[in-house]
Amino acid sequence: MALRELRLFDDRALHLPCRPVEAVDDRVRALLRDMAETMYHTQNGAGLAACQIGVLRRLVVIDLGEGLLQLVNPRLVGASGEQLCLEGCLSFPGRWASTVRPFWVSVQALDEWGNELLLEGEGELAKCFCHELDHLDGISLPDRALEWIEV
Repeated sequence: MALRELRLFDDRALHLPCRPVEAVDDRVRALLRDMAETMYHTQNGAGLAACQIGVLRRLVVIDLGEGLLQLVNPRLVGASGEQLCLEGCLSFPGRWASTVRPFWVSVQALDEWGNELLLEGEGELAKCFCHELDHLDGISLPDRALEWIEV
């Protein structure tokens, strides 16, 4: 495993859509492990998309304290409700924004072994899913910010 350098602010990789992963193999699993190690190494990191380390592939890791989720080719398949959120982003250190996200979401993905997953999340997990999946489409926190918050 290795720590990867985070892409910050106006880095081009943060504004480009990511390509699907063709095959879930050892190389993809190694990248997911690197992503997790990088996320855990940062302060307050709850999720990380591959583009945030300069890899334009549809890969996400998330851990809100209930175990690591490693998602390959995740996509939002359902959403309902609405919540006002306070969000930060590892690619925009020291910045916080208010956003509006769905309260509940459903995400379809593959796990690190290529097995199909259907995950549901509400509240913080729904926010995190939406935030990380936005990254995969080239959408970053400033694109969703209603206003920037001093914390």
